[in-house]
Amino acid sequence: MSFKKVQKIPEPAEIIEALPISEDVRKIKKARDREIAEIFTGESERFLMIVGPCSADNEESVISYISRLAEVQEKVKDRMMIVPRIYTNKPRTTGEGYKGMLHQPDPEKKPNLVEGILAIRKMHIRAIRESGMVCADEMLYPENYEYLEDLLGYIAVGARSVENQQHRLTVSGTYMPVGMKNPTSGDISIMLNAIRAAQGEHTFIFRGWEVNTDGNPLTHAIMRGAVDKFGKSIANYHYEDIIYLIEEYEKRKLKHPAIIVDTNHSNSDKQFAQQPRIAMEVVRNRQYDSRVRQYVKGLMVESYLEEGRQEIGENTFGKSITDPCLGWDATERMIYDLAELV
Repeated sequence: MSFKKVQKIPEPAEIIEALPISEDVRKIKKARDREIAEIFTGESERFLMIVGPCSADNEESVISYISRLAEVQEKVKDRMMIVPRIYTNKPRTTGEGYKGMLHQPDPEKKPNLVEGILAIRKMHIRAIRESGMVCADEMLYPENYEYLEDLLGYIAVGARSVENQQHRLTVSGTYMPVGMKNPTSGDISIMLNAIRAAQGEHTFIFRGWEVNTDGNPLTHAIMRGAVDKFGKSIANYHYEDIIYLIEEYEKRKLKHPAIIVDTNHSNSDKQFAQQPRIAMEVVRNRQYDSRVRQYVKGLMVESYLEEGRQEIGENTFGKSITDPCLGWDATERMIYDLAELV
């Protein structure tokens, strides 16, 4: 093999021992986990908002952003549950570009994955401690899930990963809500098959062990739009798309059927400023049809302190270095407008 070994990666237990969580953080997580799960089981009617940067590239700006979210959460807590996005692993379509803090804790320096693992765990701990909220991350590398398993409140499996066997089986061993995105082709049967697989019991190899899992009944769908054979974005957040997914859900009799709508990516054609409009359409459709209200549990929004994006090295505090994001003022206004309707 042509691999060049760089450094040995510590086992999850070693990382957790080096950066343990306090009893206060443990209590926050336990309480928030219960509240988020109740949204997906139908015990709570609160609307879920998974909001934050496309990629978490700087701890200080991420924490500054989440501290603002925490203030908003307090004002809308009767109607909404906010889960900040702290996405530390980024899929790259061509393999080029910033792959997230796991790879590069400093985007302007060379990759260092050991430092990256420590950095993302430290940031997630700090976010819970200072905001009182648990956060969401993407499961890009299933084997890395254990480094954060005692911290995450929500996990997303991306459009390029949803067909992968290891992702599906690993999710079957998790306990928090996990959203399976529709693939870039838009074929929702692939997404629904992934949900079925993750809700089942499995035996497989994980980090050098033969393991058994019980299945995760809180696995659900994320609609993120699609791309056709010509590379054109196709939205799938409209009423007809959601009704079709509901009907397909009902045919399969999956546990705790639920839908999250991603307002960016192909649903907005990466036109980040369209996200409030898309969010409002989704919420109004919930008002119009009780089935949509029953199934659509929340939204996923890409937002940061500053709107748009920048190149690595420009160093505008709180501005995305991956996909462009909605700015803070528009985000705050959107959340309050939605809270009046949900």
